[in-house]
Amino acid sequence: MKTIIEPFKIKSVEPIRMTTRQQREGILAKAGLNPFLIHADDVLIDLLTDSGTSAMSAQQWAGVMQGDEAYACSRSYYRFEETVKDIMGFEYVIPTHQGRAAERILFSIMCDENSVVPNNTHFDTTRANIEFRGAKAVDVVIDEAHVPSNLHPFKGNVDVDKLRAVIEEYGPQRIPLVMITITNNSGGGQPVSMENIKAVRAVCDEYSLPLYFDACRFAENAYFIKLREEGYADRSVKEIAREMFSYADGCTMSAKKDALVNIGGFLCTNDDVLARQEKELLILTEGFPTYGGLAGRDLEAMAQGLKEILEEDYLQYRLASTRYLGERIAAAGVPIMQPPGGHAIYIDAAAMLPHIPPLQYPGQALTCELYLEGGIRGVEIGSVMFASKDPETGEEVPAPMELVRLAIPRRVYTQSHIDYVIEVIEALHQRRESIRGMRIVEEAPFLRHFSARFEWID
Repeated sequence: MKTIIEPFKIKSVEPIRMTTRQQREGILAKAGLNPFLIHADDVLIDLLTDSGTSAMSAQQWAGVMQGDEAYACSRSYYRFEETVKDIMGFEYVIPTHQGRAAERILFSIMCDENSVVPNNTHFDTTRANIEFRGAKAVDVVIDEAHVPSNLHPFKGNVDVDKLRAVIEEYGPQRIPLVMITITNNSGGGQPVSMENIKAVRAVCDEYSLPLYFDACRFAENAYFIKLREEGYADRSVKEIAREMFSYADGCTMSAKKDALVNIGGFLCTNDDVLARQEKELLILTEGFPTYGGLAGRDLEAMAQGLKEILEEDYLQYRLASTRYLGERIAAAGVPIMQPPGGHAIYIDAAAMLPHIPPLQYPGQALTCELYLEGGIRGVEIGSVMFASKDPETGEEVPAPMELVRLAIPRRVYTQSHIDYVIEVIEALHQRRESIRGMRIVEEAPFLRHFSARFEWID
């Protein structure tokens, strides 16, 4: 069949409040031209993030009702731990309230001011948690990742030569760990091949360095391997995921993505000494090691979600529905990150709005216009989020790409919602030359994109 249907039925709905353009102009102005600051009730289609925005299944809600809320050693924790170990194979599983808490604990223990952490591409909270420790985050993704039109099937791959050069430049003693983000969110939701994971593992072994995954979209990455990498077509997604994790020493995970829950995360390791240190810090800031800042019902929902995310009917639908959005707008001439990723479509704002210089933030401008035109909330992944400072002049250096991410919540929107998004984007593309640049008028020192305020440049 040509049509890949949703492998689920809808039994509970919530209303969307419709707004006019005039209303949205006032709402966006009040939010300082930052869609992060728009009240959710004022958004028609919310594609800001796929993090924590999934619709949970009937089985997950049943688990919520069965949650054991004992403070220590609840049965819900042990079900959760057993599920993670079954899929990922790590020895120690430490729950946290979300992924950035796992990152903070990991980097607080493993990094100091002298540390350097290579990654294919650090996402915002990962980079911020590293830099908050005074350490240096270095991206070593392949060059093809920075060319949105390039059709490389695994644009999330680490450039092994770049990784080796970073290790040689700084010395392995300054590198506490190497990370791979799967899939590579900042680079367009692009997957990492098994061959590349093995190659990175070999380099880590050569220099006696631990390898960690940012694993929040591991199931989508495993399914891409099944579809695109030779030798994996007949393997189950669970088998592929288990092989991926066999090459790692640990991982951080925001369960708000591929575990299909609204809150939760965890940290895994095979190192007993490191696990003990992580649990001690967890107790200080998150809670007892068997709940980690979560209710027992949250642990139950995570355990069930981790099983559901490996169902191949779901993954086929997930990737097909995302690809549908990308292919339709690309056919209308809208430049996007190719090939379409698993959780989001990334519009190449630099190519769509070449008249706006990078430091007038074309991605932020396009994000605001999406809201004004159709009440759609996306997010800029460009120089607002990832610009750096020149160490000598202090001047702002643009990010490598200027993208707008349209992240699709799991099991939330129907095809008619996505068709509406397509129509809005096509309308913007037709009047793209009228879109103006922006400047920042207020910003925070870390993760400025969450709270910065802007104004239009006349």
